[in-house]
Amino acid sequence: MKKFLSVDDVPDITALITKALAYKVNPLADKTLGAGKSMGLLFLNPSMRTRLSTQIAAQNLGMEPIVFNVGQDGWTLEFEEEAIMSGNTVEHVKEAAPILGKYFDVLGIRTFPSLKNKEDDYSELYINQFVKYCGIPVVSLESATLHPLQSLTDLITITELFKENRRPKIVLTWAPHVKALPQCVANSFAQWVNAWGKADFVIAHPEDYELDRKFTQGARITHHQEEALKDADFVYVKNWSTYTDYGRIYCNDPEWMLTNEKLESTHNAKVMHCLPVRRNVELSDEVLDGSNSLVIHQAANRVWAAQVVLSEILRGIKK
Repeated sequence: MKKFLSVDDVPDITALITKALAYKVNPLADKTLGAGKSMGLLFLNPSMRTRLSTQIAAQNLGMEPIVFNVGQDGWTLEFEEEAIMSGNTVEHVKEAAPILGKYFDVLGIRTFPSLKNKEDDYSELYINQFVKYCGIPVVSLESATLHPLQSLTDLITITELFKENRRPKIVLTWAPHVKALPQCVANSFAQWVNAWGKADFVIAHPEDYELDRKFTQGARITHHQEEALKDADFVYVKNWSTYTDYGRIYCNDPEWMLTNEKLESTHNAKVMHCLPVRRNVELSDEVLDGSNSLVIHQAANRVWAAQVVLSEILRGIKK
């Protein structure tokens, strides 16, 4: 693996999941694989689970992870080509990225969309400029449109816990929120589940919350949450803002919050969320604290997703 920006960088999803679950059993199986190598972790926006789980994963492989909060610990960066830097940006990615490529062996980057200009956000300018100029493998720790480490974690969790001899029914359902959020997690989860191809996949959301079809192609889409939840095995709850009229909140209907009553029509479905979660807005206390909640289990699996990706990249470097 030369980079990890989306599911398109993974030749065999099932094999990657199997290796990740093997690391969960034996975290230090490859404790010398990354000996003498370092990983830079660049954050352009806050993180808890992604930051800590990737640090632990790197250390499990013998790597040294170094965290750098861009804009807080260093200069503000410019990403546009041919920019006239007479404003607030101090350093161009053309200088910053190749220097980081000299310091590190692998670079992890977390960016975030503006939710103001769809074309700019969906161009993935920030992360692509690092890929273009740093000269070393880049791992997405979340980008403007995707969160591949989270989605890999989600499929690891589903594979680990679903033992029936049939295809699981997986539902991604929109939830209300107090502010406009990006489509990254929803886009990415849809992309990974569709590429995996081992589930019956339904996406439920209010009208006007359609996601980009390049990510959802292959899923059944409905505006009726109750219909989607029937006989579901896994329910993934996530808010996202509008895509077509970009970055807006049209509907914030509290009736879309998942409750135990709604889960009665499911196949004793397990409930997932990427965290952080707004209690009693996106998910009720009764669901989050109940026996069907996987949110803690799911978050713990973030380590094994990061570790298997880094191990594949390290093996690519060694070739």
